[in-house]
Amino acid sequence: MSEWAPKRFWKTTETTQVEGGFGILLDGRPVRTPAKAALYVPSAALASKIAIEFDAQEDRIDPTTMPFTRTANAAVDKVMLQHAEVADMLADYGDSDLLCYRADAPEELVERQNAQWDPLLDWAADALDARLETRTGVIHAAQDQAILSRLRERVHALSAFELAAFHDLVSISGSLVIGFAAKMQHRNPEELWTISRLDEIWQEDQWGEDEEAAEMALVKKDAFLHAADFMRLIES
Repeated sequence: MSEWAPKRFWKTTETTQVEGGFGILLDGRPVRTPAKAALYVPSAALASKIAIEFDAQEDRIDPTTMPFTRTANAAVDKVMLQHAEVADMLADYGDSDLLCYRADAPEELVERQNAQWDPLLDWAADALDARLETRTGVIHAAQDQAILSRLRERVHALSAFELAAFHDLVSISGSLVIGFAAKMQHRNPEELWTISRLDEIWQEDQWGEDEEAAEMALVKKDAFLHAADFMRLIES
């Protein structure tokens, strides 16, 4: 038996400007989130993207084809209600940032990490006023608390919509610095994704690709690139 899916019930899809943002109208009625809150987003570009997703639905509604709608719903129904908790969770990545933990061998891997990760840490020192220090090995060593406090303030300053996208940028990459680099469009998202997978790519180069791991990596890549695109549309 196939899973039940709601039918498309509207004929026209359009966007509208409202106080404090932009909404999506289905036959003139505002779209609401699964929790029945009004779905208002911060930019016309993001509203248009969501409207396109609704308009693309045919006889049955398929939520898997509506990633921008899902992320916007999460921002309203979840992040707005738990903003401080989500911000704290993401800010904690600064104390164990992927880019700070380095191999001591082989030399080729060490050089690759230095070449790809050091420039991002240098950028963060300038753009975020946060110089994170590197460590050799995987044993946790705390960063300077004053630096972590500055990064935490930046994370808490993000809106609920920004934080919803930032969640995936940081949690998927394992790096608060990469998350900010994507948000601030310091590097192309594809490039940032590849940089975040340096260690995995190294392992693949040495031992070959694991099919199951490769499939999971593609899922994560799609989510990371979607989050970067969502963030870009917020700021359009």
